[in-house]
Amino acid sequence: MKIQKLNSGGSGEQVMKEAKKQGGLNAEIQSRIGHQLRAMYDDVVRQGVPDRFVELIRKLDVAEANPQLRNAGDKNDGGE
Repeated sequence: MKIQKLNSGGSGEQVMKEAKKQGGLNAEIQSRIGHQLRAMYDDVVRQGVPDRFVELIRKLDVAEANPQLRNAGDKNDGGE
């Protein structure tokens, strides 16, 4: 399979050289890159959002929903 060639030694460089010769990335090369990126990051996507980020997003949502909280923070940051 052609996608597997991208993982073997040096063939990734060959693909990039081909892209430079052609003046851009053709559909086949874009597809190969897309498949490789999905394979690499699929595990990351499955992990979900860490709890600390969920908590930060929740706090931001609360501050956004309550403008008084947001404005109070602006007054305490040393601004005018």
